[in-house]
Amino acid sequence: MESALTERGPTLTWRLIGRGPDDLPVTADGEPVTAQWAWGGATGRGVRVCVVDSGVERDHPVVGQVQGSWVVVTGDDGPVVEPTETGDACGHGTACAGIIRRTAPECELYSVRVLSERGSGSGAMLLAGLRWAIQQGFDVINLSLSTTKLRFTEELRALADEAFFQRTVIVASAHNTPVESFPWRFASVISVGSHREADPELYLYNPSPPVEFFAPGQDVSVAWLGGGTIRSTGNSFATPYIAGLCARILSKHSRMTTFQLKNVLYLSAANVRVAPGGTP
Repeated sequence: MESALTERGPTLTWRLIGRGPDDLPVTADGEPVTAQWAWGGATGRGVRVCVVDSGVERDHPVVGQVQGSWVVVTGDDGPVVEPTETGDACGHGTACAGIIRRTAPECELYSVRVLSERGSGSGAMLLAGLRWAIQQGFDVINLSLSTTKLRFTEELRALADEAFFQRTVIVASAHNTPVESFPWRFASVISVGSHREADPELYLYNPSPPVEFFAPGQDVSVAWLGGGTIRSTGNSFATPYIAGLCARILSKHSRMTTFQLKNVLYLSAANVRVAPGGTP
């Protein structure tokens, strides 16, 4: 199998170290948007979140119920998506699902497995799984992986645009190493890197994209195979925190478009200060 997807490796770029809200100030025009207005009291109820990853372990005490699981397999005419009861191939998807559940406890969780036991897979598998998830009309898709293969870029871009316009929010992890990879670099997705601030609910807007937001992802407790937990680090684990926030926002503001949701995340970030009256 071609190793086109990666989610491991040292976090060399797209990570904030020792940079809190006061170190990264941003002034915005407009009306203030508070976290209370955006998602306060919301639990993700009624929002369908799909984890496209290595699968999700069923009945994990941290993850809870998984409403449906599928796997991408090689068919006669290329990759196809089939229902599965096989769970998680390597633990990575379960870790992401647990963070989403912790953030949005009443969302509906679904899984599409595109990674193997070694945490790798092909660009074709990614395209097939992502395309299928978009066609199902999930509200939020968590994509804590990427491909470095440029030949998949245009098709991925078309899928990301399709999701954007149909109000399926793709929350995509920035690569952990300093390489070009996709789809997190597309403006139509919500891209996420990690910080290591102590506050487990702190997220920051990045005034110097392509990474748009930084969320907790350094030495965090995550669900793992066998019903247990481990501590791990990576942009992969910051991404589901933002995906969970998106689920909470959509459960409270169900008519919100992806464009509007991204703006709410921006205005609600801890380092963004909205100037009174919309002027600095």
